[in-house]
Amino acid sequence: MNVLVYLIPISIFLGALGLGFFFWTMKTRQYDDPEGDAQRILSGVYDDAPPED
Repeated sequence: MNVLVYLIPISIFLGALGLGFFFWTMKTRQYDDPEGDAQRILSGVYDDAPPED
């Protein structure tokens, strides 16, 4: 039972850390263009390859 004294604060800390990272990704606008990402993943054009003529 004494292990709960350690596990509960650790789980609350990890949950708050995950929530903080989620808000940070929202602040840095990483979810702005999901439709464009969906279209880019289906195309055959890659950023690391030179364009074909």
